[in-house]
Amino acid sequence: MNKPRGRKNRKKVRRILDEKSRSRALALLEEISDDQLVGHLFSHFYNGDELIKFRSVTAMGELVLRLAGNRMEKARIVLRRIMWNLNDESGGIGWGSPEAMGEILARCPELALDFKSILFSYLDDRGNFIEHEILQRGVLWGVGTFLKSSPDGLDSTTAGLIRSFLISPDPVKRAYAIRALIHGKSFDCGNVPENLLEDETEVDIYTGWNFIKTRISDMVLACTPRKAQTV
Repeated sequence: MNKPRGRKNRKKVRRILDEKSRSRALALLEEISDDQLVGHLFSHFYNGDELIKFRSVTAMGELVLRLAGNRMEKARIVLRRIMWNLNDESGGIGWGSPEAMGEILARCPELALDFKSILFSYLDDRGNFIEHEILQRGVLWGVGTFLKSSPDGLDSTTAGLIRSFLISPDPVKRAYAIRALIHGKSFDCGNVPENLLEDETEVDIYTGWNFIKTRISDMVLACTPRKAQTV
């Protein structure tokens, strides 16, 4: 009986993630038991629909915040599972996991104290560097999301690692690197690489429940003085 009910709830979670209203969706998800919801949200990290994947990340942040308020160890268990998903020994790829880590740490300052260095280490080839090209996008998004809530949490070493992606051939990485540096108050508006000022590539940026399409050059110009020096 448990398996059919579990499949039914998984489909229910999928329908809820289709809701246009973030507040309504999160309220409906809260009606599902936390223990079941954790697994269902993890499964949707692998959804082929990028919007559903990101919305499940948002919902996981909300869920872990609730778990942390009731029993911190349960919240830590979720983070350890995320870390395991990003471990080569897990046998998986870890879709959605770095995004979820960033979302969780943005919501839970206490967890951030212990886990932000691990999130940052996924960018560092001397640490737990993630080589998978698409997963690197997730790490940059996760770091940027964390820094939006804790801009002072960015150290000079990690800022340097993020800056290296400003010249990435992948426009999504360039956009996410700009976003992370802006949120970390480390985007040098007076010394902007020329490739970014002239970059008309449009990228979809997830904003908490939906995507917005923006040009990379517009992201730069939004915080760049008119007489910015190019290098």
